[in-house]
Amino acid sequence: MFDLQWLLIAIPLAGAAILLTWGKEADGFGHLIGTVASAASFVLGVILFAQLLGKPEDDRSHTTTLFTWIDAGRFHVDMSFTFDQLSGLFVLLITGVGTLIHIYSIGYMEHDERRRRFFAFLNLFIAAMLTLVLAADYLVMFLGWEGVGLASYLLIGFWQHKDSAAAAAKKAFVVNRVGDLGMALAIMLMFAQFGTSAIEAVNESIPGATQNVATAMGLLLLLGACGKSAQVPLQSWLLDAMEGPTPVSALIHAATMVTAGVYLIVRSAAIFDASEAARTAVIVVGLVTLLAGAWIGCTKDDIKKALAGSTMSQIGYMMLAAGLGPAGYAFAIFHLITHGFFKANLFLGAGSVMHGMNDDVDMRHYGAVRKAMPFTFATFAIGYLAIIGFPGFSGFFSKDKIIEAAFGHNVWVGLGTLLGAGVTAFYMTRLMMMTFFGEKRWQEDVHPHESPKVMTVPLIALAALSVLGGALAIGGWIGDWLAPVVGEAHHEELPIPAIAITLLVGAVVAVGVALGYFLYGTRPIAGETPADASVSAWTKAGRHELYGNEINDAVAVRPTRHLTRFLVWFDRMGVDGLVTGIADRLGDTSQFLRQPQTGYVRSYALMMFGGAALVLLALLAVTLA
Repeated sequence: MFDLQWLLIAIPLAGAAILLTWGKEADGFGHLIGTVASAASFVLGVILFAQLLGKPEDDRSHTTTLFTWIDAGRFHVDMSFTFDQLSGLFVLLITGVGTLIHIYSIGYMEHDERRRRFFAFLNLFIAAMLTLVLAADYLVMFLGWEGVGLASYLLIGFWQHKDSAAAAAKKAFVVNRVGDLGMALAIMLMFAQFGTSAIEAVNESIPGATQNVATAMGLLLLLGACGKSAQVPLQSWLLDAMEGPTPVSALIHAATMVTAGVYLIVRSAAIFDASEAARTAVIVVGLVTLLAGAWIGCTKDDIKKALAGSTMSQIGYMMLAAGLGPAGYAFAIFHLITHGFFKANLFLGAGSVMHGMNDDVDMRHYGAVRKAMPFTFATFAIGYLAIIGFPGFSGFFSKDKIIEAAFGHNVWVGLGTLLGAGVTAFYMTRLMMMTFFGEKRWQEDVHPHESPKVMTVPLIALAALSVLGGALAIGGWIGDWLAPVVGEAHHEELPIPAIAITLLVGAVVAVGVALGYFLYGTRPIAGETPADASVSAWTKAGRHELYGNEINDAVAVRPTRHLTRFLVWFDRMGVDGLVTGIADRLGDTSQFLRQPQTGYVRSYALMMFGGAALVLLALLAVTLA
């Protein structure tokens, strides 16, 4: 069966090809083809994972080679895929959550005239992400990496008739190219040092590399991860990506795209284990991003952008955990999986709210929505409890493990993760209060109503997973399962007992909830957003996404624009001016020289006579002298 793992990719890829080429006659059932393709890949993934569970611990990695992709001199790359403990978990997450998003999209995109194309792009997204996580070679992974970038561009800009959507798609594409450059250079460095880019061979060879090579390789991979996972400083595309349909937001934020960077770091564990500097850089990036994303989430009135800031923050937790090395690799993947469940639940829940509110995304126009949308409210509330880490819900188990590991590494890092937990509780309580509680602030033409079953059933399934996902921590299963891939987890000595950290996290979360309720649950909420001049500097900075766009504009966009204009001027006036100037002068000279060439015999005879007279005069002058 493991030799058939390529079908995991081929099935949704075939679905995308069929939907894009069939024609308009498939419009009536194209969404079903796309959904069945994703579901079939999920079923195959479950079968393969079940077989993996039944294998001995030392026989749970199976590589299948389809063909030789590149064979040029010493450079040899096979189109190979590996199904092991790490990729198996990702396959289930990508195809499972992806299929639920497909089902939800049947109702959400029901009235879109381009629905067949939308499902084709969703299938393409699934296929590209599966290529990325199953790849046995970094170059094959890069193929999936770029495929994910293409699919995100197509889906973020799906409603391209809106200028904002087209601009957001281009922005995501361009920003990710910066990260892609880092990954491409890392692959080149691997080949230069080891003569191969095969993942297993690189991991085996890295202990023999110098510290500088390992650090350079790790930092280049981190740059790639920052682009895909929207980590500082390449995070600016993520909130703009909310211009795409809500199912796209759920897919990007839960099962694909932003999880790719975390996967890259964990899959490259041997490289980061060989460089303390690279791991420290991952920790710093993760910590800064988790706090920055939480800050942004506190200030956004757009429900999708508030959740996007939350994704930045939660991915920051995962990156930080990955930077802790063997003490955090398993917890990074654990939180990635639980986050995939509750963040898909939250985004699809937000889409359900928007569906009932005439696509209005402004939470200041909501209030008391729970009465009109009871199923959406109940499932969203479960996602809320999971993300803030309420005891018994999945986020409680996965996030607390990261915080414990952070305290074991460094007290200050631990305090940063603790602060992030409190801020998460605040902004999520703010979102709950503004959306589902208080007095209704609906526009006159809005009549909130519950979404159809094709949308609420996936919400119920994701809500259940948001609770049950914590079961992966029972008996330390997740750590034992991933140990053959990322190494045995070792736990640093904690400054205080683990139970004390758990109680401290609970207290900080309770403070965040209480503050959110006091500010947004007991006070009236204005129907319109106050101007920047009337809010604090902290709020203004959060609204402007910590001025990331302004910084990018000052550091990259405007200098590049001015450089481009200078190069155009220099090309026109300098390069072209030199070439055309020489040609013009030669032309002028030729025009001057051709003036005596009149073509009249009498003129030539006169010139000959004049020339002879001059010669005679010259001879006469010489003789007389």
